Amino acid sequence: GQIKEVPPASSSDDGRPRVTWRGDGQFVAVSAICPQTGARKVRVWSRELVLQSTSEPIPGLEQALAWKPSGSLIASTQEKPNKHDVVFFEKNGLLHGEFTLPFQKGQAKVNELLWNLDSTILAVWLEDLKKEKNSETNTYVQLWTVGNYHWYLKQSLHFGSAEKSRLVSLLWDPEIPYRLHALCRGWHALCYDWHWSTDCSTGDESHLVANVAVIDGDKVLVTAFQHSVVPPPMCTFQLQLQQAVNQVAFHTDPTKSADLAVLDASNRISVYRVGDGTVKDPTVTLGGSGFKASVETPHLEKTYRVEVCCGEGKQVNPLAFRLFTWLQDDTFLAVSQGQLATHSVIHHLTEGLEAEGGLSMPVDGDVISLCCNPKTRAIALQLADGQILKYLWGECKIPVKMSGLETDGCHGTEAILGLTDRCRFFINDVEVASNVTSFARYDEFLLVTTHSHTCQCVSLRDTSLKVLQAGFSSSSTPKETLRKMERGSRIVTVVPQDTKLILQMPRGNLETVHHRALVLAQIRKWLDRLMFKEAFECMRKLRINLNLLYDHNPKVFLENVETFIKQIDSVNYINLFFTELKEEDFTKTMYPSPVSSNVPLQQYPDQKKVDLICDSMRAAMENINPQKYCLSILTSHVKKSTPELEIALQKVHELRETVSPAAEGVTAEAALKYLLFLVDVNELYDHSLGTYDFDLVVMVAEKSQKDPKEYLPFLNTLQKMETNYQHYTIDKYLKRYKKALCHLSKCGTEHFSEFLNLVKDQNLYNEALKLYPPDTPEHQAVGSAFAEHLNQKHLYEQAGLIFARCGAFERALDAFLSSGSWQQALCMASRLGYTVDQLAGLARSLAGKLVEQRKHAEAAILLEQYAQDYEEAVLLLLEGTVWEEALRLIHKYSRLDILETNFKPAILEAQRNYLVFLDSQKTTFTRHRKRLLVVRELKEQARQGLLDNETPNCLEADLISETSSIVTASDMSGKYSHSNSRISARSSKNRRKAERKRHSLKEGSPLEDLALLEALGENIPCSDLFLAGEVHSLLKGLVLFGYDELARELQQALEEALQLIERSLPEIWTRDLQQNPANPVGAWLGRGSSLRGAVGCPTAAQ
Repeated sequence: GQIKEVPPASSSDDGRPRVTWRGDGQFVAVSAICPQTGARKVRVWSRELVLQSTSEPIPGLEQALAWKPSGSLIASTQEKPNKHDVVFFEKNGLLHGEFTLPFQKGQAKVNELLWNLDSTILAVWLEDLKKEKNSETNTYVQLWTVGNYHWYLKQSLHFGSAEKSRLVSLLWDPEIPYRLHALCRGWHALCYDWHWSTDCSTGDESHLVANVAVIDGDKVLVTAFQHSVVPPPMCTFQLQLQQAVNQVAFHTDPTKSADLAVLDASNRISVYRVGDGTVKDPTVTLGGSGFKASVETPHLEKTYRVEVCCGEGKQVNPLAFRLFTWLQDDTFLAVSQGQLATHSVIHHLTEGLEAEGGLSMPVDGDVISLCCNPKTRAIALQLADGQILKYLWGECKIPVKMSGLETDGCHGTEAILGLTDRCRFFINDVEVASNVTSFARYDEFLLVTTHSHTCQCVSLRDTSLKVLQAGFSSSSTPKETLRKMERGSRIVTVVPQDTKLILQMPRGNLETVHHRALVLAQIRKWLDRLMFKEAFECMRKLRINLNLLYDHNPKVFLENVETFIKQIDSVNYINLFFTELKEEDFTKTMYPSPVSSNVPLQQYPDQKKVDLICDSMRAAMENINPQKYCLSILTSHVKKSTPELEIALQKVHELRETVSPAAEGVTAEAALKYLLFLVDVNELYDHSLGTYDFDLVVMVAEKSQKDPKEYLPFLNTLQKMETNYQHYTIDKYLKRYKKALCHLSKCGTEHFSEFLNLVKDQNLYNEALKLYPPDTPEHQAVGSAFAEHLNQKHLYEQAGLIFARCGAFERALDAFLSSGSWQQALCMASRLGYTVDQLAGLARSLAGKLVEQRKHAEAAILLEQYAQDYEEAVLLLLEGTVWEEALRLIHKYSRLDILETNFKPAILEAQRNYLVFLDSQKTTFTRHRKRLLVVRELKEQARQGLLDNETPNCLEADLISETSSIVTASDMSGKYSHSNSRISARSSKNRRKAERKRHSLKEGSPLEDLALLEALGENIPCSDLFLAGEVHSLLKGLVLFGYDELARELQQALEEALQLIERSLPEIWTRDLQQNPANPVGAWLGRGSSLRGAVGCPTAAQ
């Protein structure tokens, strides 16, 4: 190929080499003129001076050279045939990107390029090329930044042509990234601190403007976010100016927030206003990069220069004004440098007035930021030392520190929000968070982005600073207020009366998010204003559950159901609403209200929410236009908690019978097809069958996947049947057995056997008995079947009663005998006409069973009255210790000989047995009591030893209960419980065994004291049994026959036993133990006190 010739360096090149190091010091780039060709080349060397690369031949390459500190690119300049570019090299020497400087060819030369510390700003130092020898040369410094691969000229500083203002040196600060130092010939040193700010309009509810302006050299790019979201460098419209723009200010009046003013590098203010639609301004063009939107554009109303007097004593400062703010219609506020470095001057700039006129005020301090409250028009100034001043239109004073925020809450109190370059976020003088990267305030909300890549939205209404601080530092932030986002995102603006939050990514592209807190707040506002359509569309688009439409305020929704339907005015949307309905209250679960709401409770607490809405809306739709809302009416039936499918199917059938459907109505076919979409086809087929309407059944079956060969024969068979039997067959097929039974009962006696089989199969005896009158044979047959069923379930007494009702006395007698109901059994025997001998045999059989159950008195009645065997009856009474009844029978039949042969020996034997039993009870009770006291003493000693081994103030000492004699299984039996872990609890027998093993009376067992308490507790009811009549009755018998000594002996033994128990009660069951609810035997305590009073047998011995 041909060798490309490179022309030599331009005449404006100073010919000197340039050296620039990469940020990490590993490589160095050198730009020098090649001796052979006379053209400039850039070579990259390692720090060991090993050549890495040489740049490709670039015609017109100039001397300026700067390696980006982040290391990716090397910047230089190139003069091209028709333009002047800043070009970028990679480390390998190849070109990678460029941008054009806003000068004609040969108009200016670039002295230096300088990157700031964090590689975000490129400073370009230029000066005019001398055309003639004595002509003046102007010096410029331009600051460029890149976003979305587009280079923006953000600031242009014109140092003028005066000798003393000529720039000698330009340097970025090595520590503070946005600080730029400049030195002029007149020994004026300038220090600029730059910071990023987003210029956006402050629209209110009546003026929905969300415009954001971007400075791009001599253009201002404006994006109207309420119309469209387009990423820069695209825009909605752009303003073309004559000079490079330095500052932009939107009107602070919310009603005029689309108006904007521009301050350019030559201190000219251009005012652009929106409103007069007839004026077409050629400097305002729609769109950018091929994008267009139909919005109202502003027009240039006027331009005027603000004169800055520069006398001999004045400082050189190309940026005459900073913090440019539009105060009111013709008044602008700006800050300039004072006579001293630490002083500032506030200027009111108006048309025709010089900045040095009367409307200026010196401030003792360096003003670094300024903000205006659009509602109150109050202006706050921040000084470099951190002080906040309030500018009161003509005076400047320092107010007391605003600490009222904490007590009054943020709402309704003026407060200043601030963010430092170290991400510390302040409200007034209180640091609220330390990881905030950007913030915005909208309505009652504060939105912040954080280093943890989240966007947090908190309500300032009725919120104290402490709550805000806690909210920002808490890890468990509510889901509604927190949202994850892309790393490095920053807030641009919030679109008013919308839910859009615009974020900018580090590369420059935009992202729109709908923050849940903003969305819900806006939906709540719409619902409060009954703007259902806006709320519905927003909820549908952003996937908010539609239950909120009702749950937000149930009373208001139900009162305005017709309004809701008319606003939505879409069958599909209403159906969507129905299908999302759920019983839960979403304001308590998914979307809790940020403030306590005053919404009244539901008016109809008995009715389910879904049913209530379905009924209300169906009534409203039938009232408005039943034809139009036909499908929605069907949905309201299907979506009820118990779906009303029969009614829905009936409505479809009615549609079919309508000759000509209304113009906006639906056909029966369409309605059925829709119903099949909501309900499973087989379920719908069954329900249609349940209407007994065969036309409807065929209509549904045709839409299903069912084979006509299957369902048509079945339907034909049904149609041939008698109506009641047909209904019975259908109900049985659908397993609606109660209904089937009802229909079958009307089919006549020939189907009664089928009826009875159905009753037995489905256990429907109660229902069946109601279907026939009591005196009919069918009722008797059902009753007998029911009684047999009860017999099989071993419910003998109930079976006997049913048998008796039905007249089956034999079966009733068997049932009563099995249940032991001897009175009923004798009644049945009487109904069956038993002879005296048969009755006697029956009585003896029953008496034997009663004796087994220890019911001696009842057995004696049977023997005496039915078997006429009073002797056997007396013997049974003596066996059962029923002394007085035995005496009655002996005297009734004048058999006093039995007194000597049987009665007296029996009472003497009983007295001896009671004495032996009482003696053994006393011995056992005393032994257990003594052992219990010993065990308690040992446990107390062990506890004291445990405490002595620990520190005096040990926590455990306070925790050990006074009632340490009751120990739970987990306290003292760790090893014991482990050994028992294999004990299975599969049966109650095993459980009882395990329980006995746990509470063992064996000396030294872990829970011996518990076992002793239980054993002692059992002794009290045993003693109490004697007083329930047995001993009392025996004592009366002994006294009657003159055995006074024996009676006295028995009574004394009983009294001693009871006194022993009474005396022992306080020491066994101490007061602490009585109050312990876990005490397993404390239930007997109340009984001990009554024992003494029960011993009151009046005997002759007393």
